[in-house]
Amino acid sequence: METQTQPTATTTTTEQPATPPQLGLNDLAAVVQMIDVCSKRGAFEGPELSAIGTLRTRFVEFLKANTPKDQQGGATAPAAGGVETVPGDALPKA
Repeated sequence: METQTQPTATTTTTEQPATPPQLGLNDLAAVVQMIDVCSKRGAFEGPELSAIGTLRTRFVEFLKANTPKDQQGGATAPAAGGVETVPGDALPKA
């Protein structure tokens, strides 16, 4: 008696390499805006203000340094109290 073997179907899965999370300039600008909104609403206590202000300043400086020249035209001067604002229309476009 002759034994017949049928070819077995093998499934090959090609795993896509996991893409690391990405942050863009728009994400950082959104964080600056969130800090501004939270500050205006009194969400931060006195002892927290220094650290939050320092972090906000670092984000703004990073945004200034990395925003393409053609998108920097909408930046505003520091507001009252020396707090610089980042208007929504000056945000980098994705």
